Amino acid sequence: MNKIAICMLATLALLTVSCDKKKDAAATPNSDKKLSLGEQPIFKVSNTTETIAIDGKMDESSWSKTESRTFDYIYNVEKPTDKQKTTFRMLWDKENLYLFYEFEDKYLTARETKHDGKPFFDDCGEIFIIPVPDSLDTHFGFELNMYKASNDFVFFNNYYKGNDFALKTFNPDFSSGVTYNGTINDNSDIDKGWTLELKIPIATFGFLGEIVPVQKGNKWAFLAIRQDRNEVEGERRITSTLFPIYDISKDVHQANRFGLMEFIE
Repeated sequence: MNKIAICMLATLALLTVSCDKKKDAAATPNSDKKLSLGEQPIFKVSNTTETIAIDGKMDESSWSKTESRTFDYIYNVEKPTDKQKTTFRMLWDKENLYLFYEFEDKYLTARETKHDGKPFFDDCGEIFIIPVPDSLDTHFGFELNMYKASNDFVFFNNYYKGNDFALKTFNPDFSSGVTYNGTINDNSDIDKGWTLELKIPIATFGFLGEIVPVQKGNKWAFLAIRQDRNEVEGERRITSTLFPIYDISKDVHQANRFGLMEFIE
């Protein structure tokens, strides 16, 4: 049995864990209650019939027709320059999910070059996906910096004795494209920003992606994240998210706060 098969079986086992469906009618900061079905915020993902070139550019007309939304939830802000705009878009077709991030960024920063390293300590775009419309305790993760150094994993919340674990043997075949306007790791000037484009084959999720197929009207749970690093030295980051994380001290792996992507025409 190969590593991917083992990963999928382990994930399926976690997906069978029952979820609390009680209403969380008054979600407040620092609440760790799950969001019930029907409560999650929804992001519309348009279908495309175009061939999407994964080059970090939005040359295809489909990108202008799908929903775009900014990351309005920004955490760990210490300086006026920490609040920088991020715009996010998604598309789908029968075989792939497509993601596009536009990052306004005055200080482009990247150091990680290795696969499964720590791109999340750089300027980094992230996507966490649960291929069903529920806040389960397992999700697929993809994290990339400007060097396209990726950290991909299956994440298990509260796997054993309150500890979380990431399965790094999950090594999916996906495509990425990056552009940037500025100079990396040089804060002597002011940069403009960078883009990140991803193509994630639906086959990446194996049979878990078939439980709720990618088709019109269906929904998957997810969270899109930005890590924004504005100093070359140290590890200080500003985190921003598409949907709100109520207790950022617990990091961003809070599946109980994921929203939904809804597949539309």
